[in-house]
Amino acid sequence: MDTRPPNLPPLLLLTIILLFSQCARGQSSYIIDAVGLKILPASTVQSGTLVTMQCRVIVSHDNTARLTHKFQIVRDDVPIRSFTTTEDTVVHELKPARAADSGSYECRVTVKDKSKTSFSQKLDVTGLQDPVLYLNRTTLYEGDDFIATCSAPEEKGSLIFRFFRRFRNEESQRMKQVAPTGNSSETTLVLRQAGDYFLYCDYEINLVSGTRRSNHSNEVQVIVRELHISPVMNVLPSSRVFEGDVIEVVCKVVTSLKNIQVFLTKDKRILKQAPVSLSHRFTAQEGDSGELVCKAEWGNVQKETYKTLTVKELFSKPWLTVDPGDIFVGDRFKLTCSVSVYVPERINNQTLQFAIYKNNMKMTSSETYITQAHPSTNGNYTCKTMASSVSHSFVKESPTLVVKAKVPVSKPVMSVVGGTLILGRHFQLICQSDQGTLPITYLLYGPRGLVGHRVVGKPGDQAVFNCSSIFKSSDLSKFMCQAKNSQHRPPMVGSGMEAQLLRSTKIIEPVSKPMLTIEPSMGDVSEGQDLTLSCSVQSGTPPFNFTWYRAESEGALATQTSKMQKGYYHVRSVKGEHKGGYYCVSTNPANESKQSQTIMITVKMAGWKKGLIAFFCILLILVLILVVVFKTCLRQFKRKRTGELSVKSASTKVERLSLTQAEVIEAANVTPGMMGKSVWSEHVSGSESDDQKSETATTEPHYTGEDQHRQIQTEVNLPLAPVNTETDAVNSEVRNSKHGDPEQTQTVEYAELNHDTDHQGDHGEHGEQGGDSVQHDHLDETGDNNTADHGE
Repeated sequence: MDTRPPNLPPLLLLTIILLFSQCARGQSSYIIDAVGLKILPASTVQSGTLVTMQCRVIVSHDNTARLTHKFQIVRDDVPIRSFTTTEDTVVHELKPARAADSGSYECRVTVKDKSKTSFSQKLDVTGLQDPVLYLNRTTLYEGDDFIATCSAPEEKGSLIFRFFRRFRNEESQRMKQVAPTGNSSETTLVLRQAGDYFLYCDYEINLVSGTRRSNHSNEVQVIVRELHISPVMNVLPSSRVFEGDVIEVVCKVVTSLKNIQVFLTKDKRILKQAPVSLSHRFTAQEGDSGELVCKAEWGNVQKETYKTLTVKELFSKPWLTVDPGDIFVGDRFKLTCSVSVYVPERINNQTLQFAIYKNNMKMTSSETYITQAHPSTNGNYTCKTMASSVSHSFVKESPTLVVKAKVPVSKPVMSVVGGTLILGRHFQLICQSDQGTLPITYLLYGPRGLVGHRVVGKPGDQAVFNCSSIFKSSDLSKFMCQAKNSQHRPPMVGSGMEAQLLRSTKIIEPVSKPMLTIEPSMGDVSEGQDLTLSCSVQSGTPPFNFTWYRAESEGALATQTSKMQKGYYHVRSVKGEHKGGYYCVSTNPANESKQSQTIMITVKMAGWKKGLIAFFCILLILVLILVVVFKTCLRQFKRKRTGELSVKSASTKVERLSLTQAEVIEAANVTPGMMGKSVWSEHVSGSESDDQKSETATTEPHYTGEDQHRQIQTEVNLPLAPVNTETDAVNSEVRNSKHGDPEQTQTVEYAELNHDTDHQGDHGEHGEQGGDSVQHDHLDETGDNNTADHGE
């Protein structure tokens, strides 16, 4: 029977979960509160003091498990020691502290993935240990070397040691400074002068805070004894001899020391070597003069003795000369070998033997050699002189003389650089000779004198002259070139008159200023015509390039290349848009553009357009004439009709005044008056009695058309009607012409007053009456009107 509680598995699971949660909380629930560093006994201590550094960390966490702390001691950002412990405090000791321990210290603590550093603490260790000097030898010979050791065993770091010496009462001098190797240094020193010396050393240490220097070490006395190994040298028979004499040089050392070597040298060349002493025997020659050195060596010590040897010449070194100095092919030249005798009692001129060599081949056994210059005679010549003295025979050789026959300079040829010459521009001339030994001097003369000179000394070089511009082709023939390569020969002359220069030179004349002309007329054309713009030049080298432009537009109109001095540009069917300024530009192979003057072109209207306009004008005039004629005829017709109506008798005043108000208004508006007075006033005045007529003619005032109209309206009791201003103008015109034909004027007024309305009514009404009475009344009115008008 199972006695376990039924809920045991769930409880066990819950316990495991709690344990894991606590472990998880312990891993992440901690914090580094503080890190502290303490230096004991103080931050500044004397060298050799025991210094303790304590580093402590404070960590807060939520479990009882002890955390692992990683401590790191850092000096001047350089780790010097590390600790790993569960303790919260570590100790670092300096036993004892030295100057190298000085610096800024920090304590860095790391717990799992967290880290913290303490504040910086500075430690200053004052004082340096005095160094100790040791020498392996204190008694030695001059020039001997010995070993010196300087050390400061208790110091730390890399020390720089220096060694000093003090000779007798002189000031101390530094002998050597060695590279840092630790707290001890060993080196080799040498004292080359005999006497008593005092040696000591010191050292320096480089810290972050600066360089510190120690005190002097103990002084060690060194006794340097003189080494008596100076050699003795003798030159027999003397140090001043003649060439050919036999010389013996003896060099030896008088000493009891062993292992001494003796050397005889001259010009850094060892003539002989032997232990302790030596003897060197030789025959003196010209080049043996100089300084002899006898040198003795023992270990690292050397002693030297000097002697100057002078060897006099019995005769001089031979000298080879050539005559003449400038040798040209075909010339004869002479080689002479000469010497100077200094000791005639030993050397006789007659015993001297000469030989002349060419390229080490003997040419003659004489002191002179004569031949003709030719390329085969060119070469290196030397002269040898053989002589014999009482004791010796020897040979001397002269310096090498190079003989090379020169080639005479040929006639120079001139050419223009590039082969093209443009008149009016600077150009370059080349003066060159096909043959001639260098160096060759060239002189160029032009139309204005000397142009310049050039010296050609290297193969391939050319004499190029910068020449001023010329303006005529004939000026090119005035140039002259001289070439010479000898001071004793006349120069060769080349002239521009030669056909070769003119043949090889292409002469280009720049184009002249062009002239633009217009055909068929100068700037005055009509629409529809063809226009030709011709551009011509007076001078220049063809081909010519002509370009036409219009001032009012961009770009060229046309371009033409021609060998002739004139080019053409045609404009077909000129329009109004072609008017404006035109010019042309001409160029030629000289690449110099010239522009003509600008010509203005005016485009006239086409002839057919002018004819059309004239036709319309004539047509308009004819129409106007017809209108005037028509109006005249119409007026004459109206007058004729008026004349026919005037023969009819007028109605009585009462009848005329019996007009309706509408008729009066219509008559006033339509035809108020033709002669400057009212029609109604004329007829009313005409129907009065004779007495009234005369009275009216004398006393009636002059009324205007408007006044007359108002008077008529008043008499017939009609309302006033507006007067037309046009009627006034017509009345004025008629009044001015009334004096010519008064009768006709009244007839016209009557006709105009009665046409279209009154004419038909009155005609019917008055037709019933007798024609005689009407005619009679009309005649009476006519007579009265004439009188009144003339009076007026």
